[in-house]
Amino acid sequence: MAGRATLIYLLRHGAVQGAETRRFIGHLDVPLSPVGERQCAAQAARLREVHLAALYSSDLARARHSAEIIGLPHGLAPTIVPALREMDMGRWDGLTAGEILAREPGAFAEWMSRIGEFPFPEGESVPDLLARAAPAFDAIVEAHAGEAVAIVAHGGPNRALLCRALGLPLSRLLALGQDYGALSVLEGGAEGWALRRLNETAML
Repeated sequence: MAGRATLIYLLRHGAVQGAETRRFIGHLDVPLSPVGERQCAAQAARLREVHLAALYSSDLARARHSAEIIGLPHGLAPTIVPALREMDMGRWDGLTAGEILAREPGAFAEWMSRIGEFPFPEGESVPDLLARAAPAFDAIVEAHAGEAVAIVAHGGPNRALLCRALGLPLSRLLALGQDYGALSVLEGGAEGWALRRLNETAML
Protein backbone atom coordinates (compact mmCIF):
# COMPACT_ATOMS: atom_id res chain seq x y z
CA MET A 1 0.00 0.00 0.00
CA ALA A 2 3.06 2.29 -0.02
CA GLY A 3 2.39 5.54 -1.85
CA ARG A 4 -1.39 5.21 -1.79
CA ALA A 5 -3.52 7.80 -0.05
CA THR A 6 -5.52 6.84 3.00
CA LEU A 7 -9.19 7.80 2.62
CA ILE A 8 -11.44 8.28 5.62
CA TYR A 9 -15.16 8.43 4.85
CA LEU A 10 -16.37 10.16 8.01
CA LEU A 11 -20.12 10.10 8.53
CA ARG A 12 -22.46 11.44 11.15
CA HIS A 13 -25.28 9.11 12.14
CA GLY A 14 -28.72 9.71 10.67
CA ALA A 15 -31.53 11.73 12.23
CA VAL A 16 -32.84 10.41 15.54
CA GLN A 17 -36.29 10.04 16.97
CA GLY A 18 -37.32 13.35 18.52
CA ALA A 19 -34.74 15.33 16.51
CA GLU A 20 -37.27 18.12 15.98
CA THR A 21 -37.03 19.03 19.68
CA ARG A 22 -33.32 19.84 19.23
CA ARG A 23 -32.23 18.38 22.54
CA PHE A 24 -28.67 17.83 23.65
CA ILE A 25 -28.17 14.07 23.29
CA GLY A 26 -24.65 13.19 24.24
CA HIS A 27 -24.55 9.77 25.86
CA LEU A 28 -28.33 9.27 25.71
CA ASP A 29 -28.88 6.17 23.60
CA VAL A 30 -31.66 7.35 21.32
CA PRO A 31 -32.64 5.35 18.20
CA LEU A 32 -32.61 6.42 14.57
CA SER A 33 -35.83 7.76 13.11
CA PRO A 34 -37.24 6.49 9.79
CA VAL A 35 -35.78 9.65 8.22
CA GLY A 36 -32.39 8.76 9.67
CA GLU A 37 -32.60 5.26 8.24
CA ARG A 38 -33.36 6.69 4.79
CA GLN A 39 -30.45 9.13 5.07
CA CYS A 40 -28.07 6.27 5.82
CA ALA A 41 -29.50 4.12 3.03
CA ALA A 42 -28.91 7.01 0.62
CA GLN A 43 -25.29 7.32 1.73
CA ALA A 44 -24.90 3.53 1.43
CA ALA A 45 -26.05 3.74 -2.18
CA ARG A 46 -23.72 6.65 -2.79
CA LEU A 47 -20.72 4.71 -1.46
CA ARG A 48 -21.67 1.41 -3.11
CA GLU A 49 -18.80 1.59 -5.62
CA VAL A 50 -16.18 2.62 -3.05
CA HIS A 51 -13.95 -0.27 -1.99
CA LEU A 52 -14.05 0.01 1.79
CA ALA A 53 -11.49 -2.04 3.66
CA ALA A 54 -13.31 -1.68 6.98
CA LEU A 55 -16.15 0.04 8.79
CA TYR A 56 -16.02 1.50 12.30
CA SER A 57 -18.71 2.93 14.54
CA SER A 58 -19.37 4.50 17.91
CA ASP A 59 -21.04 2.15 20.35
CA LEU A 60 -24.19 4.28 20.70
CA ALA A 61 -27.24 2.80 18.98
CA ARG A 62 -27.84 5.67 16.57
CA ALA A 63 -24.31 5.40 15.15
CA ARG A 64 -24.19 1.60 15.24
CA HIS A 65 -27.47 1.25 13.34
CA SER A 66 -26.35 3.89 10.83
CA ALA A 67 -23.13 1.95 10.24
CA GLU A 68 -25.00 -1.31 9.79
CA ILE A 69 -27.09 0.27 7.02
CA ILE A 70 -24.06 1.84 5.34
CA GLY A 71 -22.11 -1.41 5.49
CA LEU A 72 -24.78 -3.57 3.88
CA PRO A 73 -23.76 -3.04 0.22
CA HIS A 74 -20.17 -3.88 1.15
CA GLY A 75 -20.94 -6.93 3.25
CA LEU A 76 -19.28 -5.16 6.18
CA ALA A 77 -20.37 -5.21 9.81
CA PRO A 78 -19.10 -2.31 11.90
CA THR A 79 -16.27 -2.70 14.37
CA ILE A 80 -17.50 -0.94 17.51
CA VAL A 81 -15.22 1.68 19.04
CA PRO A 82 -16.64 3.20 22.27
CA ALA A 83 -14.05 6.02 22.19
CA LEU A 84 -15.87 7.46 19.15
CA ARG A 85 -19.09 8.10 21.05
CA GLU A 86 -20.57 11.58 21.40
CA MET A 87 -19.48 14.02 24.11
CA ASP A 88 -20.68 13.39 27.62
CA MET A 89 -23.01 16.35 28.14
CA GLY A 90 -23.37 15.74 31.83
CA ARG A 91 -26.40 17.19 33.52
CA TRP A 92 -27.43 18.96 30.29
CA ASP A 93 -28.01 15.68 28.47
CA GLY A 94 -31.60 15.44 27.27
CA LEU A 95 -32.34 19.17 27.69
CA THR A 96 -33.05 21.82 25.07
CA ALA A 97 -30.98 25.00 24.87
CA GLY A 98 -33.98 26.93 26.19
CA GLU A 99 -34.27 24.67 29.22
CA ILE A 100 -30.57 24.99 29.98
CA LEU A 101 -30.67 28.76 29.58
CA ALA A 102 -33.57 28.99 32.01
CA ARG A 103 -31.87 26.76 34.59
CA GLU A 104 -28.23 27.83 34.30
CA PRO A 105 -27.94 31.07 32.31
CA GLY A 106 -24.42 31.88 33.49
CA ALA A 107 -22.97 28.45 32.71
CA PHE A 108 -24.75 28.34 29.36
CA ALA A 109 -23.38 31.77 28.37
CA GLU A 110 -19.86 30.70 29.34
CA TRP A 111 -20.20 27.45 27.41
CA MET A 112 -21.36 29.34 24.31
CA SER A 113 -18.46 31.81 24.55
CA ARG A 114 -15.84 29.08 25.08
CA ILE A 115 -17.12 26.26 22.86
CA GLY A 116 -13.72 24.71 22.35
CA GLU A 117 -12.71 24.49 26.00
CA PHE A 118 -15.55 24.92 28.51
CA PRO A 119 -16.80 21.52 29.76
CA PHE A 120 -20.41 20.51 29.96
CA PRO A 121 -21.29 20.60 33.69
CA GLU A 122 -20.53 17.12 35.07
CA GLY A 123 -19.54 16.09 31.55
CA GLU A 124 -16.72 16.55 29.03
CA SER A 125 -14.99 19.43 27.31
CA VAL A 126 -13.94 19.24 23.67
CA PRO A 127 -10.30 18.58 24.68
CA ASP A 128 -11.59 15.71 26.85
CA LEU A 129 -13.46 14.34 23.86
CA LEU A 130 -10.47 14.65 21.57
CA ALA A 131 -8.19 12.99 24.12
CA ARG A 132 -10.20 9.76 23.78
CA ALA A 133 -11.31 10.00 20.14
CA ALA A 134 -7.97 10.95 18.59
CA PRO A 135 -6.05 7.80 19.64
CA ALA A 136 -8.92 5.67 18.32
CA PHE A 137 -8.84 7.55 15.01
CA ASP A 138 -5.06 7.23 14.79
CA ALA A 139 -5.25 3.48 15.44
CA ILE A 140 -7.76 3.07 12.61
CA VAL A 141 -5.55 5.08 10.25
CA GLU A 142 -2.47 3.06 11.20
CA ALA A 143 -4.31 -0.22 10.65
CA HIS A 144 -5.52 0.86 7.20
CA ALA A 145 -2.72 2.94 5.72
CA GLY A 146 -3.26 3.31 1.98
CA GLU A 147 -6.84 2.01 2.18
CA ALA A 148 -10.34 3.48 2.34
CA VAL A 149 -12.36 3.08 5.52
CA ALA A 150 -15.66 4.45 6.82
CA ILE A 151 -16.18 5.80 10.32
CA VAL A 152 -19.69 6.52 11.61
CA ALA A 153 -19.76 8.72 14.67
CA HIS A 154 -21.35 11.94 15.94
CA GLY A 155 -21.27 15.70 15.44
CA GLY A 156 -18.92 16.36 18.36
CA PRO A 157 -16.16 13.84 17.67
CA ASN A 158 -16.38 14.34 13.92
CA ARG A 159 -15.89 18.10 14.25
CA ALA A 160 -13.06 17.67 16.76
CA LEU A 161 -11.27 15.15 14.56
CA LEU A 162 -11.66 17.37 11.51
CA CYS A 163 -10.22 20.36 13.40
CA ARG A 164 -7.25 18.25 14.46
CA ALA A 165 -6.65 16.85 10.99
CA LEU A 166 -6.78 20.31 9.40
CA GLY A 167 -4.79 22.10 12.11
CA LEU A 168 -7.71 24.29 13.16
CA PRO A 169 -8.20 25.48 16.73
CA LEU A 170 -11.03 23.76 18.58
CA SER A 171 -12.72 27.15 18.91
CA ARG A 172 -13.56 26.75 15.20
CA LEU A 173 -15.47 23.55 15.92
CA LEU A 174 -18.91 24.80 14.87
CA ALA A 175 -17.58 26.19 11.58
CA LEU A 176 -17.44 22.60 10.30
CA GLY A 177 -20.99 21.54 9.52
CA GLN A 178 -22.10 18.05 10.55
CA ASP A 179 -25.71 17.49 9.56
CA TYR A 180 -27.53 14.26 10.28
CA GLY A 181 -26.44 11.56 7.83
CA ALA A 182 -23.79 13.75 6.20
CA LEU A 183 -20.47 12.63 4.74
CA SER A 184 -17.03 14.23 4.97
CA VAL A 185 -13.92 12.79 3.34
CA LEU A 186 -10.31 13.14 4.50
CA GLU A 187 -7.41 12.12 2.29
CA GLY A 188 -4.15 11.42 4.06
CA GLY A 189 -0.73 11.45 2.47
CA ALA A 190 2.89 12.31 3.19
CA GLU A 191 2.05 15.97 3.77
CA GLY A 192 -0.84 15.33 6.12
CA TRP A 193 -4.59 15.48 5.70
CA ALA A 194 -6.61 17.21 2.99
CA LEU A 195 -10.37 17.73 3.21
CA ARG A 196 -11.98 16.43 0.01
CA ARG A 197 -15.64 16.72 1.05
CA LEU A 198 -17.40 18.36 3.97
CA ASN A 199 -20.88 17.71 5.32
CA GLU A 200 -22.40 16.36 2.11
CA THR A 201 -25.89 14.96 2.47
CA ALA A 202 -27.25 12.33 0.09
CA MET A 203 -30.42 12.73 -1.94
CA LEU A 204 -33.38 10.89 -0.38
